[in-house]
Amino acid sequence: MSSRLVYTLRCGVFATFPIVLGLLVYGLSLLCFSSLRPFEEPRREVEIHRQYVAQSVQLFILYFFNLAVLSTYLPQDTLKLLPLLTGLFAISRLIYWLTFAIGRSFRGFGYGLTFLPLLSMLVWNLYYMFVVEPERMFTATESRLDYPDYARSDYRPRPWG
Repeated sequence: MSSRLVYTLRCGVFATFPIVLGLLVYGLSLLCFSSLRPFEEPRREVEIHRQYVAQSVQLFILYFFNLAVLSTYLPQDTLKLLPLLTGLFAISRLIYWLTFAIGRSFRGFGYGLTFLPLLSMLVWNLYYMFVVEPERMFTATESRLDYPDYARSDYRPRPWG
């Protein structure tokens, strides 16, 4: 269980790349544009980056918690799905940033690329927690999915363990 969570943590680090990039661009735009008008409202160029960073941090928190729960329920052979989901999150946040800068009518596409996988992860986690394995919700016991022999019809537990 702990190795799965460490694996999730490593994947989560790569999902922070668009947020860090957004912070850098926000800082540079604040430095460049606020020097022209230091006591007025921020310009649109600065406000776009600030909103992107704030929304990305909120979505990253939701994404990371869903990914951590998902890593505890996934079978061992499908754990390679975690880096794919992380890459999808990072690329979709960058697409959202680009479409957010273009205009309001385009940003729904980028947000959908971020939100729909997050929603599907949430539904999958709730399904596994409440339907498939409700007895494991608050315990850290081994899952029956970790043992491929358990699914066989002729499986009998050995008396020696």
